[in-house]
Amino acid sequence: MSLVSELFGRASDKLGEDWNGVVEAQQCPFLGRKCWKTRKSDPSTSIGTCTVAYGRPPAPVIICPTRLIERRQIFTDCLHLLTLHEPGNELHIVPEVTIPGGRIDYFVVSSRDGRVRDFVGVELQTLDTTGTVWPERQRLLRELGVARGDDAEASPKPFGMNWKMTAKTILVQMHHKIQTFEHVNKKLVLVLQDRLLEYMTREFNFGHLNNPGSIGDPMHMHAYGLRRSPDNSLVLRLDARLSTDSEGISTCLGLQAEARVEVEAIILALQAKISAATLFAPI
Repeated sequence: MSLVSELFGRASDKLGEDWNGVVEAQQCPFLGRKCWKTRKSDPSTSIGTCTVAYGRPPAPVIICPTRLIERRQIFTDCLHLLTLHEPGNELHIVPEVTIPGGRIDYFVVSSRDGRVRDFVGVELQTLDTTGTVWPERQRLLRELGVARGDDAEASPKPFGMNWKMTAKTILVQMHHKIQTFEHVNKKLVLVLQDRLLEYMTREFNFGHLNNPGSIGDPMHMHAYGLRRSPDNSLVLRLDARLSTDSEGISTCLGLQAEARVEVEAIILALQAKISAATLFAPI
């Protein structure tokens, strides 16, 4: 049985789906347009894998950040952090804004008469995979009776979850970005799955974080679980809210963890680039 739990936003074991039509359309229901995750070898083909079953026992793990914007619930759950919002103000969701410290995935903005009155930054983080999920995706199509353009379902290549690097990298990024939000007295929210938060809580020092989150803190973490709805779809539900500040994120990482993580990130980037073509041959 394939380990792909959701394909193009639909639970793989949900009855009554027109899977041939779903795969042909390649639409992301959360964005309302074609799925942006395409194959490097064939950019015209969207992969569409939102969630996979992983672990012992296997449980759903979200591997696409776009999956988190289902029903836009994550933005609704940030509205209480807009402390300057007033009745009559307009609410906007603004994607991909670059600020000092890096790019923010979304901003929830309160505005009146075309002027910004308040805002909250929202960062999305899901698990990075190792290996390839494509064979599992093709095995699912075989199980669903959907035609395939290759025989990748026979491939023994596995996939895994890059728990350690995903967790470390996002904490370092948050440490950089929260300083900007603290400086302007605004809030930043990290949205992630409950399984990733559970890993981070085990591997890092999270005991000092406010749980549930305090509205006065600049750094917030909202963790969501996946639950079955009556029609057997997987639906996001807010399970935990934590909060802290830049000093608290430093404590999570440990005194020298930041430098170590950044070195590891550089090493990984270099390893992905080195090849025979980059080999230095002195004249």
